[in-house]
Order: sequence, then structure tokens, then C-alpha cells
Amino acid sequence: MLMTSRNSQFFQRVRILLSILFSAGIFLAGGTTSFAAPRLQPVEDKIVIVIDPGHGGKNEGTTENGFQEKSMTMTTAMAMYEELCKYDNVEVYLTRTSDVNLSLEKRAQYAADKNADFLFSIHYNASLCHEMYGTEVWIPAYAPYNAYGYQFGYVQMETLKDTGLFLRGVKTRLGDDGNDYYGIIRESVARSVPAVIIEHCHVDQENDIPFCDSEEDLIAFGREDARSVAKYFGLKSTELGVDYSDDSLVLAEASENGRAKLSLNDETDPDVCQITLSDADYDTCEATFEISAADYDSMLLYYDYSLDGGKTYSARFPWPDANVFDGTYTDTFTTTLQIPSDTQPKVIFRAYNLYDLDTESNMVSFSQTFQYKEPTSTPEVQPASDAVAVDGPALEQTQTAEKLPEAEPLPDTEEEVGILDFLMICLVVVIVLFVIVLVSQILAERKRRQRRRQRRKDAGDDTYQSR
Repeated sequence: MLMTSRNSQFFQRVRILLSILFSAGIFLAGGTTSFAAPRLQPVEDKIVIVIDPGHGGKNEGTTENGFQEKSMTMTTAMAMYEELCKYDNVEVYLTRTSDVNLSLEKRAQYAADKNADFLFSIHYNASLCHEMYGTEVWIPAYAPYNAYGYQFGYVQMETLKDTGLFLRGVKTRLGDDGNDYYGIIRESVARSVPAVIIEHCHVDQENDIPFCDSEEDLIAFGREDARSVAKYFGLKSTELGVDYSDDSLVLAEASENGRAKLSLNDETDPDVCQITLSDADYDTCEATFEISAADYDSMLLYYDYSLDGGKTYSARFPWPDANVFDGTYTDTFTTTLQIPSDTQPKVIFRAYNLYDLDTESNMVSFSQTFQYKEPTSTPEVQPASDAVAVDGPALEQTQTAEKLPEAEPLPDTEEEVGILDFLMICLVVVIVLFVIVLVSQILAERKRRQRRRQRRKDAGDDTYQSR
């Protein structure tokens, strides 16, 4: 019994050390990805999915550039339906299969009557300014449906990222009454059905049109949507030869009792946007600016600029390093603008956040005219001090750059590398300690066995002498 007890204690210590080592490895692995959580939504063995082709009948949806949204959503929804039907243990339904107009209440009630695990509303997008582009997912604002929508939405972002579409993120929107703004989400949640709206791309913007200008493109979207659903629910398909059953355990972190921070509705403009002139070449008509901006409530998504003091603006450009998966972006970057010849520009930049709200920078104007000249062997670069600022900080000798308001620290690559190095050192220390303790335990066990053998030997000698 004594040996059994000691052996048990020994192996118990080994198990504890192994657990510590395993936990350290998991912690390090978790530090490199935001996708490390199980699916929060409880489901039965058979999954019931309802696909809602948006619009229909007299409700055509957007008709920009000759597109007709109601027919586009029908094509994509049918492709999604056909693809999902190839998966095992899935029932799939469509709210409409013809060109009819259904109320949002009827669509949501249909899903509730089918005991749907999820309703996916299929849409295409357009904006009043015709300048937005990219794909996004709208989700419920309140628990627990916010968490379900959030986890699916980021699977969808991951799936469509490989297509080359610009990612606009996973969002919520509230109405004036504080409830979900979008009716299909509001009505579905009222019937205890999780629901999201998938806005695939913008039909009125040149960046997105190539993604949706053929029937093949619309069908491809449907198949990608089906793949996202299969990943979210961890489905497998004998027919397709795919198995996503493990993918359901590596979803985005979310709280079933709260709201995902990155999905919170931001109704405020970006907090800061400021520009400074770095260089100006009046002969090649180039001006280089440093742009600094921040939004403390969401993230920055686009920027554009004006050369005429804000009367007209360029197309929108993606904000550098904007990452909808973790809400990070570069707060300061440099860009070079091509200035029209024979002009004295008045330059303004605008920063746009995740909800398309913008903040204008200060204005930088120039007293010298940009006039293009054929480049010589060594082009002469004019000093940037020829520029003056209007409604903004001065530049170089005549200007002193304003300090940005102190912002929350943004992720720093060097800092992240330093933390990772520290964690690796901790892991090495844990391994060394594990080896030391393990060796000491083995040596101690050997000594105990030697002492026991010696005691048996001594006891045997005593017995022999007594005989």
C-alpha cells in the first residue's frame, strides 16, 4: 500500500506538470489568433436553415447601374440552397421561390414555423454617395443573438476575404426606439430565431461591380455563403467530400450575455484627423503628406482627399492595415498625391470609420504653383516651407504641428514581438522546471527503492542469524 500511494503521488505530480505545460502552449497559441472559441449557439443534431432572398414583387431593391436586386438575391439564394442541401443532417428552406413580395413579419414567421436554427437574409448593396464598396454582415444588437450573429459574421468575412472583396465588417444598427433597425433581424429575434443580413457587395461602385456582373458571380456568392454556414455549424458532406466538424470549435471570441465590442453601433465621427506636409516637388507635381487619425469607438475604414478646399473629393481608398477581425488600423501613414499642373491646391483629407462617418483634417494650401517640367538628371526639390496652412497647424519653419489628443495605445508590432518572446521564455522555463522536477522525482524514487531493498536484505540476514 505504501508503494502504491507513493507511486500515485508521483504520477499525480507528473500530470500536474503536464497540465501546466499544455496550458502554456495553449496560451501561446491563443495569443496569435482571435479565433479560439467554441460555437455559443446550442443546436440539435439536425440543423434547420432558412434562406431569405431579399425583396421580391414590387419591392425590387436597388436598381443602380441596371442591376435588379430582387432577381440577384434569388439567384444567389437558390445556389446557396442547392449547395447546403448537399450537406448531411441539414434541412434547408427558402422564404420565397418566386417573384413575390413578402412582409418581413411573414418571412420571420416562416422561419419560426420551421423551427429554424438560423435565418440568412440575402442582399446586395448600394449607397447614396455611390462611393462605398465591400461586403458586410448586419447582426442583432442584443444577447444572445448578437453573439450568434457575430460568430457567423466573422466566418463569412474569412470566407469572402479570399475573393478579394474589401471587408466592411460585422455590425449592428439601432433604430430610434433602441431596437434593431433592420426589420428582418428585429422580427426574427422577436420569434427567437437568430438572423443576419449578408450584404455581398455594392452594385453602384466600380470596385465591386466585377464581383456581381454575371450570373456565375451570383451563383459563386451563394456557394460561398453555404460554405460559411457549413463552417459555422461544423457540417460535413459525404457528397462533396468535405468535413467542417472541427471548424465549429475555432470561432471568434464572443460573450453570450453581452455584445461583441467590434459590433457596437458607433454614431460618432472619428475623433482626430490631421495632416502635415512632408515634401513637395513643384516640377513633378507631387506632394507627400503624413496623415494621422483615430477613432476611439470603432475603427477607420477609408480615407479620401480634396485638392480644392473640400468642394470635391477623390474616390475612397482603404485605410492602411484596417483589420475588421480585431479592429486595428495604422493611425499614421504617408501618401504622395499627384497635383494637377498649373494649380495651387488646398488639400484636405477625410477619415471614415466603420459606420461611414467622417472627420475632415486641417487644410494645407500652397502659395507656389505646381507646374510640371520634364525631369532633368537631378530634379530640384522645392522646400516644403512654401506651403501655408489654413485652419490648421503651420508647416515646417512657418508651422508647428499640433499634437494629437492622447489616444488609447494601438497595437505595436515590436511590442507584440516582445510579448511573444517573453511568453516563449516562460514556456522554456516551464519545460526546464518540468524536466528538473521529473528527474528529481525519478532519482528520489530510485533511492527509496534502494533503501527498501537494503531493509529487506538486512531483515533477511537477521532471520538467517536467528535460525
